[in-house]
Amino acid sequence: MKYVDVKEVFAEIPDEITLAINISGCPIHCPSCHSQYLWTDIGTPLTIESLAEMLQSHIGVTCICLMGGDQDPAEIDRLACWVKENSKVRTAWYSGRSELPKEIKLAHFDYLKTGPYDEARGPLNVRTTNQRLYRVEQGEAGLQLTDITSRFWK
Repeated sequence: MKYVDVKEVFAEIPDEITLAINISGCPIHCPSCHSQYLWTDIGTPLTIESLAEMLQSHIGVTCICLMGGDQDPAEIDRLACWVKENSKVRTAWYSGRSELPKEIKLAHFDYLKTGPYDEARGPLNVRTTNQRLYRVEQGEAGLQLTDITSRFWK
């Protein structure tokens, strides 16, 4: 799995200073995708070592968001697990899948976004969106997903 670029952003995860890592090789290919350059397998390998360097060079971020990686959810889970075990930074995954794959363990994430981009329904910041952003929280029956998509709506 490879990443193309890394940016500090403030709008992807509410209340977080997020280091967004754009991962290439997306198999979803949403019509009207704004990041079609991420469909091909380009960039630099995303490894534990590269994640450690990112954390060291981006002091002050509160969350790492893996943007994509749907071609290898087990690797996404492994990387998120490493971040959780080796830093105080929260973890997020933006997936284009409608449902979470079985390889994803909720304990390794603080936030999960699901859903392919549907131009007719709009992005996360409109009420008609099909995409959902969840916060992983401890509930009575264990870890659960709480839908916080409405935090994007004005």
